[in-house]
Amino acid sequence: MTTNIIDTAQVEQHNASQRTTLQADYDALGGMLSRRGVDIEALTATAQTFAVALPSWGVGTGGTRFARFPGKGEPRDVTEKLEDCAVIHQLTRATPTVSLHFPWDRPSDPKALRQQADSLGLSFDAVNSNTFQDQPGQAHSYKYGSLTAQSQAAREQAVAHNIDCIELGKTLGSKGLTVWVGDGANFPGQHNLRGSLERYLDSAKGIYAALPDDWLMYIEHKLFEPAFYCTVIADWGTSFAAAQTLGDKAKCLVDLGHHAPNTNIEMIVARLAQFGKLGGFHFNDSKYGDDDLDSGSIDPFQLFLVFNELADATLRDASFRPAYMLDQSHNVTDPIESLMSSAVEVQRAFVQAALVDRKALANFQEANDALQSAQALKKAFRTDVSPILAMARLRAGGAIDPVAAYRASGYREKAAVKRPPKAGASGSGIV
Repeated sequence: MTTNIIDTAQVEQHNASQRTTLQADYDALGGMLSRRGVDIEALTATAQTFAVALPSWGVGTGGTRFARFPGKGEPRDVTEKLEDCAVIHQLTRATPTVSLHFPWDRPSDPKALRQQADSLGLSFDAVNSNTFQDQPGQAHSYKYGSLTAQSQAAREQAVAHNIDCIELGKTLGSKGLTVWVGDGANFPGQHNLRGSLERYLDSAKGIYAALPDDWLMYIEHKLFEPAFYCTVIADWGTSFAAAQTLGDKAKCLVDLGHHAPNTNIEMIVARLAQFGKLGGFHFNDSKYGDDDLDSGSIDPFQLFLVFNELADATLRDASFRPAYMLDQSHNVTDPIESLMSSAVEVQRAFVQAALVDRKALANFQEANDALQSAQALKKAFRTDVSPILAMARLRAGGAIDPVAAYRASGYREKAAVKRPPKAGASGSGIV
């Protein structure tokens, strides 16, 4: 039996107050879509298939590059993080899995943690390793690199940590490992550029060899930071080459914030999908760099265009199943509210992409009608599918308006009483 953190009677009361308005909006949208030959019930069923993983570290207050401002009632350990994640899923019904980050989330009893997740109606997505920070008691520093370090001992330590993450993930029921390294150089000449990638591949082969047969290894690239002159895995081309070198279980992970401004991310998505190496996403939004802003808060059209390519890839290959996860940082908002909003926005883009008239678009493209091709996409993007998303949540037992229901529940205030701050503990391991 799944444990609901927020009293279901409160959620039902919230839904009862909005049900009539939602039905009216849903019927109006259904009539408009029907005139376009679209079945709103089919779209609602599509919306209910969507799921995106939550980042365990995302339920804590994140930080800027300079400071972290703790929030009231933020989780102090991984068990409390799961409680917050359960609230998000209870209200959105779109976030059934959690992605853990080790050693931040290392449990003393992995089996007990899995049992807690089961009781909350959650399971575990890909686990994440951390070799971009030194941890208390480790023998070798990552100051000058981890998987690419000049020191063989440091490289071996980093490989061993990733293998340990795999072992923990197996106990938790995960099926993937995400590997991101901040390795690189801050000065020209600091690294032999080819040699650093050779060391990365040698280390990655050791991790890859430890993967179970049904696991994937997600290789995450990032243009810059903390290596500002050159990052070893800086772009999709290097990520792709590494994944090709390692084997079929190695895939590329696309973080929407890990690119130069104005990069055509949807084209990267199309290329990686075409060559069978698109493994998944870290969804967030960006204005200047790796901002880790809420998904859809800056450029919702880009998010839609990404899902347009994913919809095309799925039509070409029904077995195409990339992993979806949120990855964002919160400094001025309640993290639970931001994660709920982001989950809804990513789901919105997913449904809008399903609205694209593929046949009409293909005809416009074949006729070289650039304007009508663009308008075919804009027609889907401009359609407000909010009633579909709300109805999908309602039918699945969630909240019509997740943020409003959350605020009415008083969960944050109750958490503040239950979780008094303690030194050195926060939901974010970054700062």
